[in-house]
Amino acid sequence: MKYSKLEYYISPPRMERFFIATNNSKINAQNLYKINLHVAKAFYPILNLFEIFFRNTLNYQISNYFVNPDWIKTEKNGFMNDKTLAPSKYFLKNSILIAEKKIRNRGHTITSGKIIAEQSFGFWSSFFEPHHYRLIGGSVIHCFPSKPKEMNRNAISKKLNRIRVFRNRIYHNEPICFRQNTIDFSNALEIKQEIYDLLNWIDTDLSKYIENFDNIETSIEMANNIR
Repeated sequence: MKYSKLEYYISPPRMERFFIATNNSKINAQNLYKINLHVAKAFYPILNLFEIFFRNTLNYQISNYFVNPDWIKTEKNGFMNDKTLAPSKYFLKNSILIAEKKIRNRGHTITSGKIIAEQSFGFWSSFFEPHHYRLIGGSVIHCFPSKPKEMNRNAISKKLNRIRVFRNRIYHNEPICFRQNTIDFSNALEIKQEIYDLLNWIDTDLSKYIENFDNIETSIEMANNIR
């Protein structure tokens, strides 16, 4: 496809950063756009597996804390209804109510498993925010039994939020190959390392497992040809 046609369908403003980063080369801008997509694609299985592993680990910990595998159904009228959560507009409770409505509208029976599957990464990472964390006795820190001692709630929350922001960039088709207007995948590599760190702190077998699907750095290497 000619650059002019790609620019027309992608939009000139979106292609402009690629054009500037490649010294106004239409050929290289088009190649960089492709490489950015390849790297984003390489992150999909890693992000997907990380989210599943993290979500389920968190669910196990909270289930143990409440001694209730159906906590996600029952606690919408429990700690999620605590008056201290008014400033957050009862984010957790409303997320569950929305999920239940979706499930009901599909004609399905509402189960804890279905509600869990409907929740966003932001729902799960929010358990490390202070207002939620203290209401469940900080139990979710036990998701990471092998974490370094200096890694407290705040440090883990920051890592999770950086991963969430990066994840959303990919899922919303935003570029991940820039630092300002320079070709730079360093943030992507930092996010990859943070994912591996968190998985290692849960269970080293998890990080070993995702290595089977990890071709992120190989995809990034393609950018060397256009620097």
